[in-house]
Amino acid sequence: MLPVRPLIATAMVAAATGLLAAPAQAVQRPAATPVLVDIRASHHDGVDRLVFEFRGRVPAQRDIRYVSELIADGSGKPVTAAGNALLQIRFGQAAGHDRRGDVTYGPVRRTYALPGVVQVVNTGDFEATLTFGAGLARRVPFRVHTLTGPSRVVIDLATPYRTVPVRAYFMNAGRHATAVSRPVAAPATAYGALQRLFAGPTQAEKAQGLRFVSSRATGFSKLTIRNGIARVYLTGRVAGGGAAFTVADQIRPTLKQFPSVKWVKIYDAAGRTQQPDGPTDSVPQSLEP
Repeated sequence: MLPVRPLIATAMVAAATGLLAAPAQAVQRPAATPVLVDIRASHHDGVDRLVFEFRGRVPAQRDIRYVSELIADGSGKPVTAAGNALLQIRFGQAAGHDRRGDVTYGPVRRTYALPGVVQVVNTGDFEATLTFGAGLARRVPFRVHTLTGPSRVVIDLATPYRTVPVRAYFMNAGRHATAVSRPVAAPATAYGALQRLFAGPTQAEKAQGLRFVSSRATGFSKLTIRNGIARVYLTGRVAGGGAAFTVADQIRPTLKQFPSVKWVKIYDAAGRTQQPDGPTDSVPQSLEP
């Protein structure tokens, strides 16, 4: 039988001198940064659903609120998005790019043919803060929740208003105007159609060859319709550049679909058009070929 006392003594000495191995402790590794891999939107009964899908966990830091203006993170410059209300969506400790700096979620600006969501545009992917702006048809109540498998942040935006289908005209591959359908809120249907025109085609429509020719117009500041004449006041440094097809070739059919519009007069940012009076269409000199 082996003597017990020497073994106990040896163990006591080893413990005192630190020779015994300490119990292994789990190493706490930092969680991987969530990476945005998809943005999608769809209409359900009474709501437009906007979904941000991430690889990894759901971002723990989320701030979603209405703002009066979209500002680019880092540069501080304003960012435009078509719509009558702007929703800012911010994810902290999240990214939208890979190690090479390539975007991981697709187009940074996208248009939707939905009752509420008009456009979604990236406004920042800077210092682990990922920010977007959503241009909406109206400022409405919304609800945010998260899902797993895969990780998603879901924003449900109420659409309690009535919409009617209208047409917006974009340039096709043959350089002619082609109509697409858009739902807009009544009764300002002409204004809504023009707003959807400036939002541009959806990704599916782009894949079919449709394009919005802006002629350097950034949008429009005002639309009036009186005595059969629609007057559109453009923003930006409008110029056709000698092209035979300009933004005017999309504005005219988009507005003339309405019985109240017989003539369309388009103004530049300085308020100029060639024929401001009389029963005729008109464009600014800068849009002439």
